[in-house]
Amino acid sequence: MSIFTLQRGRVPLLISLPHDGSFIPDDIAARMRPAARRSPDTDWHVARLYEPLAQALGASVLKPRASRYVVDLNRPADGHALYPGQRETGLVSTIGFDGEPLYLDGRAPDAAEVQRRISEFWQPYHQALAQELARLCAEHGRAVLWEGHSIRSRVPMLFEGRLPDFNLGTATGASCSAALQARLQASLESQSRFGFAVNGRFKGGYITRHYGDPVAGVQAVQLELVQLNYMDEASFEYDEAKAVDVQALIGKMLQICLG
Repeated sequence: MSIFTLQRGRVPLLISLPHDGSFIPDDIAARMRPAARRSPDTDWHVARLYEPLAQALGASVLKPRASRYVVDLNRPADGHALYPGQRETGLVSTIGFDGEPLYLDGRAPDAAEVQRRISEFWQPYHQALAQELARLCAEHGRAVLWEGHSIRSRVPMLFEGRLPDFNLGTATGASCSAALQARLQASLESQSRFGFAVNGRFKGGYITRHYGDPVAGVQAVQLELVQLNYMDEASFEYDEAKAVDVQALIGKMLQICLG
Protein backbone atom coordinates (compact mmCIF):
# COMPACT_ATOMS: atom_id res chain seq x y z
CA MET A 1 0.00 0.00 0.00
CA SER A 2 1.27 3.47 -0.85
CA ILE A 3 1.66 5.43 2.38
CA PHE A 4 1.43 8.84 0.68
CA THR A 5 1.63 10.60 -2.65
CA LEU A 6 3.91 13.54 -3.32
CA GLN A 7 3.54 15.76 -6.37
CA ARG A 8 6.68 17.88 -6.59
CA GLY A 9 6.17 21.43 -7.77
CA ARG A 10 8.35 24.19 -9.16
CA VAL A 11 7.64 27.03 -6.70
CA PRO A 12 8.53 27.36 -2.99
CA LEU A 13 5.15 26.19 -1.71
CA LEU A 14 4.29 22.80 -0.23
CA ILE A 15 0.64 21.99 0.49
CA SER A 16 0.35 19.25 3.11
CA LEU A 17 -3.02 17.52 3.56
CA PRO A 18 -2.39 15.15 6.48
CA HIS A 19 -6.04 14.27 7.15
CA ASP A 20 -7.18 13.82 3.55
CA GLY A 21 -6.88 10.03 3.65
CA SER A 22 -9.80 7.82 4.66
CA PHE A 23 -8.40 4.30 4.09
CA ILE A 24 -8.37 1.95 7.09
CA PRO A 25 -6.53 -1.38 6.63
CA ASP A 26 -8.72 -4.46 7.03
CA ASP A 27 -6.93 -5.74 10.13
CA ILE A 28 -7.64 -2.46 11.91
CA ALA A 29 -11.18 -1.96 10.58
CA ALA A 30 -12.18 -5.44 11.77
CA ARG A 31 -11.67 -4.29 15.36
CA MET A 32 -13.51 -0.99 14.98
CA ARG A 33 -17.13 -0.09 15.55
CA PRO A 34 -19.17 0.04 12.32
CA ALA A 35 -19.61 3.83 12.39
CA ALA A 36 -15.86 4.36 12.77
CA ARG A 37 -15.05 2.27 9.70
CA ARG A 38 -16.40 5.12 7.54
CA SER A 39 -13.69 7.37 8.96
CA PRO A 40 -16.20 10.20 9.49
CA ASP A 41 -13.62 12.64 10.90
CA THR A 42 -11.68 12.73 7.64
CA ASP A 43 -10.89 16.17 6.17
CA TRP A 44 -13.18 15.28 3.30
CA HIS A 45 -12.29 16.46 -0.23
CA VAL A 46 -9.49 18.84 0.74
CA ALA A 47 -7.35 17.37 -2.04
CA ARG A 48 -10.17 18.10 -4.49
CA LEU A 49 -10.14 21.71 -3.32
CA TYR A 50 -6.39 22.18 -3.36
CA GLU A 51 -4.98 20.09 -6.21
CA PRO A 52 -6.32 22.25 -9.07
CA LEU A 53 -4.93 25.33 -7.33
CA ALA A 54 -1.58 23.63 -6.75
CA GLN A 55 -1.35 22.58 -10.38
CA ALA A 56 -2.07 26.12 -11.57
CA LEU A 57 0.49 27.63 -9.21
CA GLY A 58 3.14 24.94 -9.56
CA ALA A 59 3.02 24.02 -5.86
CA SER A 60 3.96 20.68 -4.32
CA VAL A 61 1.23 18.54 -2.72
CA LEU A 62 1.73 15.85 -0.09
CA LYS A 63 -1.20 13.69 1.04
CA PRO A 64 -1.60 10.34 2.83
CA ARG A 65 -3.77 7.42 1.93
CA ALA A 66 -4.60 6.23 5.45
CA SER A 67 -7.19 7.71 7.78
CA ARG A 68 -6.29 9.79 10.81
CA TYR A 69 -7.81 6.88 12.76
CA VAL A 70 -4.80 4.77 11.77
CA VAL A 71 -2.41 7.44 13.05
CA ASP A 72 -2.80 11.20 13.23
CA LEU A 73 0.01 12.73 11.20
CA ASN A 74 -0.65 16.13 12.75
CA ARG A 75 0.18 14.96 16.27
CA PRO A 76 3.67 14.56 17.76
CA ALA A 77 4.99 11.01 17.78
CA ASP A 78 5.34 11.12 21.57
CA GLY A 79 1.59 11.68 21.94
CA HIS A 80 1.98 15.05 23.65
CA ALA A 81 -1.28 17.06 23.74
CA LEU A 82 -1.59 19.96 21.31
CA TYR A 83 -4.07 21.85 23.47
CA PRO A 84 -3.37 20.96 27.13
CA GLY A 85 -6.45 21.18 29.29
CA GLN A 86 -8.85 20.79 26.37
CA ARG A 87 -10.42 17.56 25.20
CA GLU A 88 -8.94 16.36 21.90
CA THR A 89 -8.23 13.21 19.94
CA GLY A 90 -4.73 11.78 20.03
CA LEU A 91 -1.91 10.31 17.98
CA VAL A 92 -3.64 6.93 17.72
CA SER A 93 -7.01 7.95 19.00
CA THR A 94 -9.50 5.61 20.61
CA ILE A 95 -12.37 8.11 20.37
CA GLY A 96 -13.85 10.13 17.51
CA PHE A 97 -14.86 13.79 17.40
CA ASP A 98 -18.23 12.77 18.83
CA GLY A 99 -16.51 11.39 21.94
CA GLU A 100 -17.65 7.86 21.14
CA PRO A 101 -15.21 4.91 21.14
CA LEU A 102 -13.74 3.91 17.79
CA TYR A 103 -12.96 0.30 18.74
CA LEU A 104 -14.99 -2.68 19.84
CA ASP A 105 -14.69 -3.50 23.53
CA GLY A 106 -11.21 -4.77 24.35
CA ARG A 107 -9.93 -4.30 20.78
CA ALA A 108 -8.15 -0.94 21.02
CA PRO A 109 -4.48 -0.89 19.93
CA ASP A 110 -1.83 -1.60 22.56
CA ALA A 111 1.49 0.24 22.92
CA ALA A 112 3.29 -2.09 20.52
CA GLU A 113 0.71 -1.51 17.81
CA VAL A 114 0.89 2.25 18.31
CA GLN A 115 4.65 2.10 17.72
CA ARG A 116 4.14 -0.02 14.62
CA ARG A 117 1.72 2.51 13.16
CA ILE A 118 4.17 5.31 13.89
CA SER A 119 6.91 3.43 12.04
CA GLU A 120 4.76 2.38 9.09
CA PHE A 121 2.67 5.52 8.53
CA TRP A 122 3.80 8.53 10.59
CA GLN A 123 7.53 8.43 10.01
CA PRO A 124 7.43 8.03 6.18
CA TYR A 125 5.06 10.98 5.81
CA HIS A 126 7.18 13.24 7.96
CA GLN A 127 10.37 12.14 6.25
CA ALA A 128 8.84 13.04 2.88
CA LEU A 129 7.60 16.36 4.23
CA ALA A 130 11.00 17.31 5.65
CA GLN A 131 12.81 16.26 2.49
CA GLU A 132 10.49 18.25 0.25
CA LEU A 133 10.87 21.36 2.37
CA ALA A 134 14.65 20.92 2.23
CA ARG A 135 14.49 20.59 -1.57
CA LEU A 136 12.42 23.74 -1.93
CA CYS A 137 14.71 25.69 0.38
CA ALA A 138 17.76 24.49 -1.53
CA GLU A 139 16.25 25.56 -4.86
CA HIS A 140 14.54 28.79 -3.82
CA GLY A 141 16.18 29.85 -0.57
CA ARG A 142 12.83 29.66 1.22
CA ALA A 143 9.63 27.66 1.47
CA VAL A 144 6.06 28.08 2.65
CA LEU A 145 4.33 25.06 4.17
CA TRP A 146 0.54 25.28 3.87
CA GLU A 147 -1.43 22.89 6.05
CA GLY A 148 -4.86 22.25 4.50
CA HIS A 149 -7.56 20.98 6.88
CA SER A 150 -11.34 20.88 7.23
CA ILE A 151 -13.87 19.95 9.89
CA ARG A 152 -17.59 19.86 10.53
CA SER A 153 -19.13 23.19 11.43
CA ARG A 154 -20.23 21.94 14.83
CA VAL A 155 -18.19 19.56 16.98
CA PRO A 156 -19.28 20.04 20.61
CA MET A 157 -16.41 17.97 21.99
CA LEU A 158 -13.86 20.35 20.46
CA PHE A 159 -15.53 23.78 20.47
CA GLU A 160 -18.75 25.55 21.39
CA GLY A 161 -21.29 26.61 18.78
CA ARG A 162 -20.48 26.96 15.10
CA LEU A 163 -16.87 27.31 13.97
CA PRO A 164 -15.97 30.30 11.74
CA ASP A 165 -15.71 29.41 8.05
CA PHE A 166 -11.97 30.02 7.64
CA ASN A 167 -9.66 29.42 10.61
CA LEU A 168 -6.10 30.59 10.07
CA GLY A 169 -3.44 29.27 12.44
CA THR A 170 0.17 30.39 12.75
CA ALA A 171 1.02 29.05 16.21
CA THR A 172 0.06 32.48 17.55
CA GLY A 173 2.49 34.12 15.16
CA ALA A 174 5.47 31.82 15.77
CA SER A 175 5.31 29.70 12.60
CA CYS A 176 5.43 32.50 10.00
CA SER A 177 6.45 36.11 9.69
CA ALA A 178 4.21 38.87 11.01
CA ALA A 179 4.11 40.28 7.48
CA LEU A 180 2.78 37.07 5.94
CA GLN A 181 0.17 36.65 8.64
CA ALA A 182 -0.93 40.26 8.15
CA ARG A 183 -1.31 39.82 4.38
CA LEU A 184 -3.28 36.61 4.79
CA GLN A 185 -5.52 38.18 7.41
CA ALA A 186 -6.08 41.20 5.15
CA SER A 187 -7.26 38.87 2.38
CA LEU A 188 -9.86 37.44 4.75
CA GLU A 189 -10.90 40.88 5.94
CA SER A 190 -11.33 42.14 2.37
CA GLN A 191 -14.18 39.73 1.63
CA SER A 192 -17.61 39.43 3.22
CA ARG A 193 -18.68 35.97 2.07
CA PHE A 194 -17.01 33.97 4.84
CA GLY A 195 -16.49 34.47 8.54
CA PHE A 196 -12.99 33.85 9.86
CA ALA A 197 -10.73 33.65 12.88
CA VAL A 198 -6.96 33.98 13.23
CA ASN A 199 -5.30 31.86 15.90
CA GLY A 200 -8.65 31.07 17.46
CA ARG A 201 -9.66 27.54 18.47
CA PHE A 202 -7.26 26.16 15.83
CA LYS A 203 -3.81 27.71 16.09
CA GLY A 204 -1.99 25.13 14.01
CA GLY A 205 -1.20 21.53 14.85
CA TYR A 206 2.06 19.68 15.24
CA ILE A 207 3.15 20.09 11.62
CA THR A 208 2.68 23.86 11.61
CA ARG A 209 4.40 24.26 14.96
CA HIS A 210 7.25 21.84 14.30
CA TYR A 211 8.23 22.81 10.75
CA GLY A 212 7.47 26.52 10.84
CA ASP A 213 10.81 28.29 11.32
CA PRO A 214 10.78 31.73 9.70
CA VAL A 215 14.37 32.45 10.73
CA ALA A 216 15.49 29.35 8.82
CA GLY A 217 13.39 30.29 5.79
CA VAL A 218 10.39 28.00 6.33
CA GLN A 219 7.04 29.67 7.04
CA ALA A 220 4.09 27.48 8.01
CA VAL A 221 0.39 28.25 8.02
CA GLN A 222 -2.64 26.11 8.81
CA LEU A 223 -6.10 26.70 7.37
CA GLU A 224 -9.02 24.87 8.94
CA LEU A 225 -12.13 25.10 6.76
CA VAL A 226 -15.73 24.52 7.77
CA GLN A 227 -16.97 21.69 5.56
CA LEU A 228 -20.53 22.90 5.01
CA ASN A 229 -19.20 25.60 2.69
CA TYR A 230 -18.10 23.07 0.07
CA MET A 231 -19.84 19.76 0.87
CA ASP A 232 -22.78 18.13 2.62
CA GLU A 233 -21.64 17.31 6.14
CA ALA A 234 -24.15 14.47 6.60
CA SER A 235 -23.51 12.53 3.39
CA PHE A 236 -19.89 13.65 2.82
CA GLU A 237 -20.83 14.55 -0.76
CA TYR A 238 -18.83 17.27 -2.48
CA ASP A 239 -20.79 20.33 -3.63
CA GLU A 240 -19.16 21.79 -6.74
CA ALA A 241 -21.31 24.92 -6.77
CA LYS A 242 -20.47 25.79 -3.17
CA ALA A 243 -16.80 24.93 -3.55
CA VAL A 244 -16.16 27.58 -6.21
CA ASP A 245 -16.08 30.49 -3.76
CA VAL A 246 -14.03 28.53 -1.24
CA GLN A 247 -11.44 27.64 -3.86
CA ALA A 248 -11.25 31.21 -5.10
CA LEU A 249 -10.40 32.57 -1.66
CA ILE A 250 -7.91 29.80 -0.92
CA GLY A 251 -6.28 30.52 -4.27
CA LYS A 252 -5.80 34.17 -3.34
CA MET A 253 -4.24 33.18 -0.05
CA LEU A 254 -1.84 30.74 -1.69
CA GLN A 255 -0.77 33.41 -4.16
CA ILE A 256 0.00 35.69 -1.23
CA CYS A 257 2.33 33.02 0.12
CA LEU A 258 4.29 33.16 -3.11
CA GLY A 259 4.36 36.97 -3.25
